Amino acid sequence: MNIQPERLRLYAVTDRAWASDEAELFRQIEAAVRGGAGTVQLREKHLDRGAFLEEARRFTALCRRLGAVSIINDSVEIALEAGADGVHVGQEDLEAGRVRALLGPDRIVGVSAHTPGEARRAQAAGADYLGCGAAFATGTKPDARPVSRETLRAVTAAVDIPVVAIGGISRENLLELKGLGLAGAAVVSGIFGQRDVEAAARELKALAGEL
Repeated sequence: MNIQPERLRLYAVTDRAWASDEAELFRQIEAAVRGGAGTVQLREKHLDRGAFLEEARRFTALCRRLGAVSIINDSVEIALEAGADGVHVGQEDLEAGRVRALLGPDRIVGVSAHTPGEARRAQAAGADYLGCGAAFATGTKPDARPVSRETLRAVTAAVDIPVVAIGGISRENLLELKGLGLAGAAVVSGIFGQRDVEAAARELKALAGEL
């Protein structure tokens, strides 16, 4: 396993919706890390490849300077070229075993899993951690159906690698996930949609420590 579970306690996932420009996005990322996010995932769905690569290189350098783990969403090529710590893929993206083969043994592979079967297959294919959700209804992915607490518990019990919950998590509901065996929480708007990003991250990190 290439990532320490404690680095996943608060996992920040970027979204440009709350940043006026790239400079603001990077200020938000830095604030999130200073508030306690041990891992940050750069998620860009609408940039062309050149712009994404340039941003990913800057992102990776920032995370390295701040001591955070840098994860690129979906793109193995961008992660490799930017020198990021790893990549996160969904069930509809490149298969986890292929991702591991392309990244090699030392980088981090994260995989979205919604069932114990998907979780076990991802672990067998070389995943270092799993993301499971949606934990709650979320505006970030309106078509993502929430998974039950029983499913979250079954996913964490099915594997030996750490699992983070994702989807609609906020300071108001995070502790509803207590006792399910989760390593932490992956948060989008609960961090980046807040007026004080650093303070929001600090509060979420403390709450996630109670999981």
